[in-house]
Amino acid sequence: MVTFNYYGHSCFLLDDGQHKVLVDPFLSGNPKASVKPDDVECDFILISHAHSDHLGDAPEIAGRTGAELVSTPEVLELCEQRVAGLRQHPMNLGGSLNLPFGKVRMTMAKHSSGVAGGTACGYVIYIGGLQIYFAGDTALFGDMQLIGRKDEIDYAILPIGDNYTMGLEDAALAAQWLNARHVIPVHYNTWPLINQDVRHYRELTEAMCRAEVHIVEPGSKLEL
Repeated sequence: MVTFNYYGHSCFLLDDGQHKVLVDPFLSGNPKASVKPDDVECDFILISHAHSDHLGDAPEIAGRTGAELVSTPEVLELCEQRVAGLRQHPMNLGGSLNLPFGKVRMTMAKHSSGVAGGTACGYVIYIGGLQIYFAGDTALFGDMQLIGRKDEIDYAILPIGDNYTMGLEDAALAAQWLNARHVIPVHYNTWPLINQDVRHYRELTEAMCRAEVHIVEPGSKLEL
C-alpha cells in the first residue's frame, strides 16, 4: 500500500510504509501549502525543475532530514549552493536509478527549466508495486504515448492549471495517451492565474479514456 499525501500545488509525498518520497516541495510562500517545511519528514526528494514553485524548500528539507536529492545536475548544483554537503543522485532524461523503495526513471517535460543549461523533467516512480508518473510542469507532447507504452501507468499526476502548463483539455488527452488507470490533477488553484474547475476536468477525462480521476485537496491523502 502506498499513501499519496498532497501538500498543495505540485508537492506531494509518497509513503510505502518504509520509505517517504517527497516531490517538488514548494511550501514556503505557497498559499495552498498544508504543512510547513520543518514539519516534513522524508527519505528522498525528487525535483522536476528549478522554478521556485517546484524547487521550493528542497535543499533545506534535505539538510535537516538527511534526505537524498534526485534531479538533474544543474538543479542539484543550485541546491548545493544553498545548503552544502547534501546527498545527491544526479540524473538526466531517459535514465533510471534504483533506490531502496524501488526505482525512478526520468522522463522529458516540455517546459522551461529555471536554470541555465538545464532541462525540466518528469518521473516514473516505481514504488510499492505501482508505477506512478509525475509529469512535472509540461505541455502536452506526443511522446506521452511512448511513456504509456513503456510503462503500465497506475497513477498519472498531471498539471491542469493552464497558462504555464497543460490546461484541462490537453491534460485529459494526456491521460488518454498515457492509458493511465487513475489520474490525480495538480498545479491548479494556487493563484487566480491558474484557477480551474477540477470537476469539469474529471468529467472531460473520464468521458474520453479509462482513467478514474481523483480530486485530492491540499492536506488530504489517498490510498493508492
